This record gives sequence, C-alpha cells and structure tokens, in this order.
Amino acid sequence: MKKSARRITGLFCISVCLLAGSLSACGSKKKDYPYYISYVDNEQTQTIQSGYEPKHASVDGLIQELLDRLGTDTDTVDYVKAIPEGVSIESWEVEQDCLYLNFNSFYDKMEPVTEILCRLAIVKTMTQIEGIESVSFYVKGKPLKDSRDEDVGAMTIDSFVENPGEQINSYQNATINLYFANEAGDGLIRETQEVYYNSNISMEKLVMEHLISGPKSKEAQGTIPKETKLINVAVVDGSCYVNLDENFKNQNYEILESVVIYSIVNSLTSLDHIDRVQISINGDTSGKYRDDFELSQMYEKDYSYVSAGKSRAVVVEDVKDTAKE
Repeated sequence: MKKSARRITGLFCISVCLLAGSLSACGSKKKDYPYYISYVDNEQTQTIQSGYEPKHASVDGLIQELLDRLGTDTDTVDYVKAIPEGVSIESWEVEQDCLYLNFNSFYDKMEPVTEILCRLAIVKTMTQIEGIESVSFYVKGKPLKDSRDEDVGAMTIDSFVENPGEQINSYQNATINLYFANEAGDGLIRETQEVYYNSNISMEKLVMEHLISGPKSKEAQGTIPKETKLINVAVVDGSCYVNLDENFKNQNYEILESVVIYSIVNSLTSLDHIDRVQISINGDTSGKYRDDFELSQMYEKDYSYVSAGKSRAVVVEDVKDTAKE
C-alpha cells in the first residue's frame, strides 16, 4: 500500500442495510442525510442505519472519518457499533475510483458470515463518497482470498444482494452454474458463481434471481430483462415451474430465442433435483415465446448452445432471504 498507515482501533464490520432499508428497527423514520452509518442489533440478526453529518469535506478526511465512525461505540442499547475490537486497518489508499484497504491479520479470524457482512458494510459505507466506486480488500498486504482461494477483487454495491432486517444465523454458501448469452447472442456461456445466501431461500429461486441480475463477466450478456420480476418458482417431482411477469417479453431480439430459453433451462437443470422446466408469463402458459417455443411445453437441458471453452468463475456474496412470498 502506498499511503502511510491510518490505523483504526477495533475495525470490524457486520452490516447489510446502509443505504437501502429504514430505521424501523429502532422505531424511527429514515431522514435525509448526506451519509449513513450502519450498526448492528445486539443479537446480531439485523442491521440498523443512522444518518450522519460528516465534519470533513476533503475526500481523504471523509474516508478516514467514515472508517472511524464504523468502529465507534454507540450511546444506545438498541444497537452496537458495526466494527468491534480486534480487526484494524493498517493502511489505505485510493487509486482511480477504488479504495484499497489493508487489514491486520485478525481479519482472517472472523467467522465466514461475519466477514461477508463486514465487507458489505464497508463497501456500502465507503462507496457513498463521490469518486469511490469500489473497495478492494487486503490482509497484511496480500489480496483477500475467497473459499476457492481466488482473489476477491474490487467490490461494488452490485456485488451484494441484500435483504435488510432478516436473520443471518443460517447463511451458507453454494456454487451455482448460470448460462448467459455470448457477445453475439447466438450461444451460451457458463458462468460459475459462488454465492452466500440465507438457507431459507430455495436453490431454484436463488438461481433465477442471479440469472435475472445478469452476468459478472464482460464476455457475457444477460438473457432476461433486468426489470423482470420473478413471481414464483416451484419444483414438483423434478419439474420446475417458473412464473415471470410481463417484463420478460421486453427482450433483446439480437439474442436468439433459443438462447434465452436454454439460458433458463440449463441454469435450473444444473441443480440436481430439477430435470425439466416450464416457463409461464403471469401464470399463463398459452401461446409461444416469440415464434417457436411453446410456453406449455416442458424443456430439458440442451448444452449444444454452449460456446466451447467459454466459462467464468466469479464470487457473489448473496445475503438476501427472499423466501417470503
């Protein structure tokens, strides 16, 4: 790291709703503030955000001030600071639009869920600052590694899917295979994602939500319009029924219709308990998708559309519980 050390006493983090969410957990309405700081309830089951008026105007001063606030004790019994004792930042620097944070060795001693939420809170806090688009994490000068022993890399707010106020005690991780369109729109690219998620959400729903969110690699493009809402998804005896809203029809016609269909089918059938998929729009299975694909039909996996040698492995920390319908 290039800048001189800026040490924060007791830097530690666990937060999920810095910007999105409300102060309902502490009985207050959200007000407009220039910045928000995340706190954690005493049982560590949800996060609470609080508006903040910074004292510094310069970027360097603001960065240091927000990092300090994340590790400052609170004066209420309703929630505690998001950064407890033990973990500290030994140095930080900004290059282009990325904030690089170098932690002490205690960072690696955090429990997996705590560490994931720690990253989330820091990213959400620090990317509020104009000119800071991402945060990169280091431990004792070395890039932070994920469970696959790959560099986590720079993280943005889009790296996380969040659900403020939900229980976090049942979080776990899984590896899912998603199929997105190639750049030409005439084939599929498999993207492997390691996701961290609440175990209350079904795997098929997890797959569909990440599929709608789109790919993380530049070589691929999403097949489902991002404004599409997943109404519901259910599996019965190996058959998966996916119900999407009318925004699914707002397709990019430069992507072949077969690529769109098998993007969904191949992604879902990559799960062991799914053999076939039926797609409906607002619950309606009559008619066709575009020209050739009957909505009433069950479709099985077909890897003939997958571009040979095209695959990516990325990590997405998913802390969203969408099990409630």
